[in-house]
Amino acid sequence: MLLIHCPYCQEDRAELEFRNGDEAHILRPENITEISDAEFENYFFLRDNPKGLVFERWRHISGCGKFFRAVRHTVTDKFVMTYRQDEPKPDQATIEARMAGGAK
Repeated sequence: MLLIHCPYCQEDRAELEFRNGDEAHILRPENITEISDAEFENYFFLRDNPKGLVFERWRHISGCGKFFRAVRHTVTDKFVMTYRQDEPKPDQATIEARMAGGAK
């Protein structure tokens, strides 16, 4: 079983308490009514699925109920770090430090 750190509750909890909320840091079109069908399809339906590190949204449904963001490795399924919705996307140096054993 995976343990996921909730950055709001400040606890590591079982994965059963969480739900994946899709890819993080997706920019919504400025005026969604003016984009083409192909642009809407790309925004709404298509997601990256890389092998390696991904940025995701998760929700702590059995705890605080809040959405947060996570950096997860798709091969190992390991959560590298989690961070609050209002925090910026971490840079590569921060991610590498966490992968080397830094704080959550």
